[in-house]
Amino acid sequence: MADILLIHGAAHGAWCWHRVLPVLAALGHRARAIDLPGHGDDATPPGDPTLDDYAQTILRAIDGPTLLVGHSMAGFPITAAAQINPTHITALVYLCAYVPQPGQSLAQMRRAAPSQPLRHAFQLSPDRRSFTFDPAVTADRFYHDCPAEDLALARARLCPVAVQPQETALPGTERAAALPRFYIRCTEDRAIPPDFQASMAAGFAPGHVSDLRTSHSPFFAAPAALAQRLHAIATHGLSARPGLR
Repeated sequence: MADILLIHGAAHGAWCWHRVLPVLAALGHRARAIDLPGHGDDATPPGDPTLDDYAQTILRAIDGPTLLVGHSMAGFPITAAAQINPTHITALVYLCAYVPQPGQSLAQMRRAAPSQPLRHAFQLSPDRRSFTFDPAVTADRFYHDCPAEDLALARARLCPVAVQPQETALPGTERAAALPRFYIRCTEDRAIPPDFQASMAAGFAPGHVSDLRTSHSPFFAAPAALAQRLHAIATHGLSARPGLR
C-alpha cells in the first residue's frame, strides 16, 4: 500500500487528522501527518515561517514514494515542495485546497474569487506578521457539520498563521503540474466556495476530480469517507472509480 503524508491547512496542525489516520492504517497504508512551522506543536514564532520553510519541512518528511495531501492553504506548500523536488512524490491531492497559479499568491487568489466568505474572518496581530481566525465565525465557516468534540478540539488548538506565506507567489508550477494531481471538492464548504474549488481544478485530468458532501473540514465531518477516497486515489486513481461522490 501507499505512504500517505497529510498536510494541514492554516491555523491547524497534525492534530486535525486524528480521525483519518487510523482509518488509513486499517486500509493498509503508512499514513502520517506533520506540523508545518509555527503550527501545532512546532515552536517556531508565528510570524516567522516562509512558504519555503513550509515546503522544506514537507520535503524533509518524505523518505520514499509518497502520496502528498494538502488541505486548504496547504495547496501552496505541497505545490512548492513538488516544484523544488518532485522525485519521491507519487501524486498531489488537493483537499478543498488552493491550486497555485504562477505569479499569484494565495491572498491574491482568495481576493480574486467570486465570493469572499472569509473577508471579515481575520484578525491581524499588532505587528501585522501573523493573523488569527475570529472565534465568532470559525464554527460556521469551518465546522458546521462536525462533531461537537472536534469543534472543541479546534477551538483549543487553532493557532496564529504567518502572513508572509499567504502573500508569496510561486513563479512557476510546471514540475508540480507534471505529477498526477487529484482534487477533492467539498460541496458544503463555507470557507472556499465550491464553485471556486471547481474552477481551480478545471485543468486536472478527466476522472481526477471528485466531491465530498462536507464542510471545509472533511477530516472531522466524514473521516471514513475521506480515507476511502484517499485509498481509491492511492491504489488505482479516481479515474478507475467513476461516479465517486
